[in-house]
Amino acid sequence: MGKGFILEPEQALDLIARDHRNKDVLFPYLNGEDLNSRPDCSASRWVINFHDWPEEQARNYPEVFDIVERLVKPVRMSNNRKVYRDNWWQYAEKRPAMLAAIEELDRVLVVALVSRTMMPTWTSSRQVLAHKLCIFAVDDDEYLAFLASSFHTNWAWRNSSTMKADLNYSPSDAYETLPHPRFNPALAEQGATLHQLRKELATERKEGLTKLYSAFHDPAITDAGIRTLREVHELIDRTVADLYGWHDLDVRHDFHETKQGVRRTLEGTINAEILDRLLELNQERHRAE
Repeated sequence: MGKGFILEPEQALDLIARDHRNKDVLFPYLNGEDLNSRPDCSASRWVINFHDWPEEQARNYPEVFDIVERLVKPVRMSNNRKVYRDNWWQYAEKRPAMLAAIEELDRVLVVALVSRTMMPTWTSSRQVLAHKLCIFAVDDDEYLAFLASSFHTNWAWRNSSTMKADLNYSPSDAYETLPHPRFNPALAEQGATLHQLRKELATERKEGLTKLYSAFHDPAITDAGIRTLREVHELIDRTVADLYGWHDLDVRHDFHETKQGVRRTLEGTINAEILDRLLELNQERHRAE
């Protein structure tokens, strides 16, 4: 990407204040660390993004273009990839297919690709999203609830690799292979409740998702907000089990020892049963295709 593309917020906002047109090419830059560590899941830095514009169009923003020309062009000229040398003023990780998929959405669901927390959350689509984020091109609260459920979490740990103690989330193996149930309004309502509750708790506790869920999994922490968060997650699991038609599953949560340490989750044999049923359902749907 090149360090010259990255700006501190003060620098970006000053450029916009001096020339309002600069907002066309200056955007918050959200990465996985900011997503999981900042209470509002916001970007701590901005990025220069001339989209896929030709050089002549980019030069219409002289102050911003000068930064890229001074700091990025010399580095890009020695890059092994011809496209980087030829289009040295363009931000490298544009991902056109993803941009097209989220073009009509004001918000998208994201999760850090490498994380022990592995909790999805909503974020604005009107920013540059780092390549280490998994972006789901959806705008429905039921997806937040489903991807925060033990069903998705268990499937993801089973079908992704790990980096030390962190999950290295694989969208193709952990999401595209996951058989979805038919969603209903109750799940959407629970997703909206989860999102609002987490926003309030993060603001109140001044904690990002990582620390918030560290408290969630800590048996010693019993304050009302964390207890409510635990109740919402258990309710989501009950709803998802019912949507699959698995009314016999005991989806009560408690503290259990796992490979990731003590976690507030389902009992181990229930987690194993869920994985078995998801695998069977996956195979059934594959055969039906």
